[in-house]
Amino acid sequence: MSKSIDPIGKLMGLRYKSHPWHGIDLGVEAPEILTCFIEVVPYDTVKYEIDKKSGYLKIDRPQKYSNIIPALYGFIPQTHSDKYLAKLTNDALDRTDIIGDNDPLDVCVLTEKDITHGNLLVKARPIGGFRMIDRNEADDKIIAVLIDDAVYGDYQDILDCPPAVITRLKHYFLTYKDMPGEKRGCEIPQIYGKDEALKVINASMEDYRVYVEKLLFS
Repeated sequence: MSKSIDPIGKLMGLRYKSHPWHGIDLGVEAPEILTCFIEVVPYDTVKYEIDKKSGYLKIDRPQKYSNIIPALYGFIPQTHSDKYLAKLTNDALDRTDIIGDNDPLDVCVLTEKDITHGNLLVKARPIGGFRMIDRNEADDKIIAVLIDDAVYGDYQDILDCPPAVITRLKHYFLTYKDMPGEKRGCEIPQIYGKDEALKVINASMEDYRVYVEKLLFS
């Protein structure tokens, strides 16, 4: 599978600010070590997300309740959730109705450091993930650790992570979109380890390759 998209994008990045989704290189060690773009940190009371067209952060929604993201949260550049990721999810859950959500692949990065703002790049190693379904869309959350982090840096698999940390992350993703009186649309039917996380990332990288080819040649 392709790990880099086009040299023109790299040259443009020398003159202009790179688009966080398209212009940031994953790194030569991907998918084992990734460059991740962080949108939201635990200090944020507003959920930010990247504007796909401009590349700037925008306000997605104010957090309506006291729950906060318990990790750095963002996405993996040059990934996309479409047919390859959807097939992986359908096969894993023995379903046929799941589709990709057409977003870059989400990532949570665990660190003991107090990082007070987003809109930054970090190097991280994936250790597992949540197979999350938002209605019928694949919305995986990769769990990663900050490279050289004093507490989490040596973790190799999600089994190394304290169960309370995983439970806290799972609770956040199952509740942060909830509104009173509305039926919950999200579920996490599986939690997987490093090997499956690498498969998910590779599938999303292949989806991105197809996505860019369509943009260039359609």
